[in-house]
Amino acid sequence: MGSSTTVQLAALTRMFSARVIRELGENGHSQLLVRLLRESGLSSQLGEDATLATAFEAAFEALRRLGSRDDYVYRAAITQKVAFGRHNIRTATVVNEMRAGASKVDVVIYNGTSTAYEIKSERDNLKRLPAQLQDYQSVFAAVNVVTSPMQCDEVLQLAPHHVGVIVLSKRFRLQVARPALDQPERTDPLAILETLRIDEAVAVLTGLGIEFPQVPNTRRRGLLRAIYATLDPVRVHTESVRVLKSTRSPARLGPYLERLPVPLRPAALAAELSDASRARLQSATLRPVANLFAWSEDPHVLPLLSRKAV
Repeated sequence: MGSSTTVQLAALTRMFSARVIRELGENGHSQLLVRLLRESGLSSQLGEDATLATAFEAAFEALRRLGSRDDYVYRAAITQKVAFGRHNIRTATVVNEMRAGASKVDVVIYNGTSTAYEIKSERDNLKRLPAQLQDYQSVFAAVNVVTSPMQCDEVLQLAPHHVGVIVLSKRFRLQVARPALDQPERTDPLAILETLRIDEAVAVLTGLGIEFPQVPNTRRRGLLRAIYATLDPVRVHTESVRVLKSTRSPARLGPYLERLPVPLRPAALAAELSDASRARLQSATLRPVANLFAWSEDPHVLPLLSRKAV
């Protein structure tokens, strides 16, 4: 892969970064996005009337080509085809980058059970996969690895038999090479506890009919550990799913996400934006890309504007 292609791919990837989403939400424009549009080559390819939504769609179309797909492309496939497709964003809870032991899983969906999706794109190596899967199976009832056709056989060999393997095909379809087994009995109450906020951990105990005593804040986590160590894994898992579906539900974001360009939804779902910022982000996607250039003080952008005006 040539250096110019590498720079272009990096720019396309960063267009969906948290910083770009945050800047668009806070200001309605983004200096970084203007630079990335130029570095990716999209600024010279888009038509005069192209909107920012069109730019994001064009960027994603370039990224999803087999061989150049990054983690975001896989995350988008899971969000679109599982969270928005098989399930319903109003009833299923999607959590991005959730800590489990020493690892952090890419996507978790809570919908009657807990299902983890670890992404291994064609840009990733598999060295850490066994350790990651060990961490995930102590917290989530079902664990999947979502990978490329080229890595499928290796993942099937590395992953335990209960771990699902899903391939993101050349046509952007999720194809199950091996289904995941739903086994909440494998989970560890203490490992689940480490993924919960204190209020969530107490709510789980309440749901199990266990009263948590009033103790100083400095003792709460230690006491929770002592109690959770005595509990049944299946009961803790079931109740934690019920609690997390409520406390971390993105249901109210459904109408907002549906108004955004489809490729932008995973980034917007992961971003922690205020209601006002979400409104500015949605509005910004409807504006012409030329307006984004006009907002920029980047001297490299001004010649682009003059050329488009000719």
